[in-house]
Amino acid sequence: MGAIGTLAVAGIAVVGIQSIVRQPEASIMSQTDAAAPSVEGGQSFDTTTKRAPAAKINLCAGTVAEAAPSLYGLRLDVAFPETAPAGASAIQGTVHLTNTGSETVTGTTAAAPAITVSQGGVVLWHSNGPMIDLAVTVDLAPGQSMDYSASFTPVRCDVADDEAESFRADLPVLPAGGYYLSAAIDFQPDASMAQQGTPGVDLVTGPVTPITLK
Repeated sequence: MGAIGTLAVAGIAVVGIQSIVRQPEASIMSQTDAAAPSVEGGQSFDTTTKRAPAAKINLCAGTVAEAAPSLYGLRLDVAFPETAPAGASAIQGTVHLTNTGSETVTGTTAAAPAITVSQGGVVLWHSNGPMIDLAVTVDLAPGQSMDYSASFTPVRCDVADDEAESFRADLPVLPAGGYYLSAAIDFQPDASMAQQGTPGVDLVTGPVTPITLK
């Protein structure tokens, strides 16, 4: 789910944030998809899925993942400027989470979506770094949306950056040209919504959005 620090997601333009205890990062193939137990002082966020978490589905220099639609009709739309300066330290935008289904959706998401910058189907950069240990409450009637503030850095990462504890500080700047942005986030439905036989955490994505660096 988004990152903080110099490459961080800037914040969340929503209310109803609850503290949670940080869970160990899920591997690409975890042992179980059972929900994580609740803990005193906050709500846990279930990351024990049979796939990589949203922040890890697109890795540096890899192919942009093709994700199935959300099980609950949720969709993420990225809204950034159509053009932005190449070499900027960070470019700010917004991500909209919309309920496109016919039923009210309730649950929680991670603190912020993961942003991916790509070109020609190849991942050039993605949100990275320490994660904010908060859960965001989702309560959306059909057609309703909520917003997250987001940002990305127009630089290029490589395989070694994902293998290290953090990205290099001197990543090469993306040259002027056309690129694409996309977002992904994990959604944990309320117990009353979870369907038998479905993963405890639903991956929410959406269409790519073009952006031009000048």
